[in-house]
Amino acid sequence: MSVQAAPSPTDSPAQPTPPPADATAPAPAAPPPAPFRMPGPHSLVALLRAHLPGLPVSDVPSVPDLADLPGLADPPRPPESASAQVGSSLPGPPSLARSVAGRRGGAVPGLKYRTVAPADPAKAAEVDRRLEDWARRLDLFPEKWSGDFSGFQFGRAVVLQHPCAADLERLTAAGKLLLAENLVDSCYCEVDEGRGASHKGLGGRLIMAQSALDPYHGTPELEEEWRHGMEADGPLRSYHHALADFAAVATPSQTDRFVHDMARLHMGYLAEAAWAETGFKPRVWEYLVMRQFNNFRPCLSIVDAVDGYELPEALYARPEIQRITALACNATTIVNDLYSFTKELGDPTHLNLPVVVAANDKCGLKAAYLRSVEIHNRIMDAFETESALLSAGSPLVARYAQGLADWVAGNHEWHATNHHRYHLPDYW
Repeated sequence: MSVQAAPSPTDSPAQPTPPPADATAPAPAAPPPAPFRMPGPHSLVALLRAHLPGLPVSDVPSVPDLADLPGLADPPRPPESASAQVGSSLPGPPSLARSVAGRRGGAVPGLKYRTVAPADPAKAAEVDRRLEDWARRLDLFPEKWSGDFSGFQFGRAVVLQHPCAADLERLTAAGKLLLAENLVDSCYCEVDEGRGASHKGLGGRLIMAQSALDPYHGTPELEEEWRHGMEADGPLRSYHHALADFAAVATPSQTDRFVHDMARLHMGYLAEAAWAETGFKPRVWEYLVMRQFNNFRPCLSIVDAVDGYELPEALYARPEIQRITALACNATTIVNDLYSFTKELGDPTHLNLPVVVAANDKCGLKAAYLRSVEIHNRIMDAFETESALLSAGSPLVARYAQGLADWVAGNHEWHATNHHRYHLPDYW
């Protein structure tokens, strides 16, 4: 996976107006039960009032009650901007075509994304140099993986994802975390890479990985054995040292936030492995629940630390902030599914959103792929609209929401231009 002036997260095309109901249609005999819906930004106010009375907010910039914002009944839609775009031409009607002959490079047609300035090549090269030196000093992977390292473009990824990073030290810290996460995933989880990983026993390996971030506390003798265990394995060593270097530039609260987000990630890894072992075929919503855990959240939730400030815990923990964070993470994770689609088709057991949609809708892969693009776009619309509402009440929230939007945009650019790893299906 992933210093230009970035457009506001409010820049997005207006959402289409739903067609009017057919007045001549007969009324149903009985109304269907109301579907379950996740709380939106307005109903979250009620949750706050009910569950967070007396929330300590001293020294925290206030976010106004959303019920007091203008236009509550009909929330304002962000204006259309040239800096936020949907792919140049929308795809035609879905078909059952199954061709997956690929083409290199470019954005997914019809996908909603924001264009970004190219990564500064000198800055990306310097981050890469620091990361490779760090990885070699810790002996994190064998020499034969050098092509994988350069092909992944870690330095370019973090430069694109964090355009407002405070300094190279923080960019490098983000790159170390990204490298370590990919190393653990490759060595412990990705059985198709032939690096000794297996679904069997994954829970035991991941609990040790979590302890590399969330250290063991006990007798001095046992703590010393734990330290030796962490240093004896490359993936564990990468986690342990990457977190130590991140903690040197982040606050204790930001560091603890990252540790908890990694536990979420590991839970997602375990769910995916369990489904592969049992042959479970998830419904679309079940798959997306799993991907809300097995996603890029640990990368996105450090945007304030990398940019050199802190969104205070009392504010970060509020449901509205958690929701826009989750929406940003979910949108960019679907982007990964779309760009990885052809690469993953070689493994019939591997799940991604188009494959899950095709199985559930009993349609061809092309139709499923195009529906997945639509799901992504609707999640992006929700992220941008709700971020704009929250940002109107607090400069600090606006800065955090901008950081999320920058990460999403930069990560899309990394996917769309990383020809070493990705190519698109021939569906347009």
